[in-house]
Amino acid sequence: MTLFIDGDAFPNLLKPIVLRSIERLALSTKVIANKKIHIGKSEHIEYIIVDQGADEADHLIVELCQEDDLVITADIPLADRIINKNAHAVDHRGELYSVDNIKQYLAMRNLMESIRESGEITGGPKAFGQKDAHAFANQLNAFLTKYYK
Repeated sequence: MTLFIDGDAFPNLLKPIVLRSIERLALSTKVIANKKIHIGKSEHIEYIIVDQGADEADHLIVELCQEDDLVITADIPLADRIINKNAHAVDHRGELYSVDNIKQYLAMRNLMESIRESGEITGGPKAFGQKDAHAFANQLNAFLTKYYK
């Protein structure tokens, strides 16, 4: 299994959590972003910077990701593409995307985008905090316990 991190907008609170898991399990990890992102120093982490442009990091993650890999991303369309490759995706708040729920998340995202495009002012997601980081840590640990071999 390879762990992929969509580095664009990756919360700082999650960096030490992920780094501990990478080191504890010697988990091969690729951090992909369009700017320099530093999770921490580890021989198990490869940092890849892609060209500037919409979805360049997403395209590379999808290209490199294989069945049963794990992708950490808050990007729902990327998560959908990952699920379609029989891989796994978890968001920054600990939601594990699956075949059973990804279409619902995608539909809600598209609806909200449509509402915003019509000129309606909608509130964005609540601020990322310690409770979210804790939920992420629990989900990551549960996932790795179940699937990492």
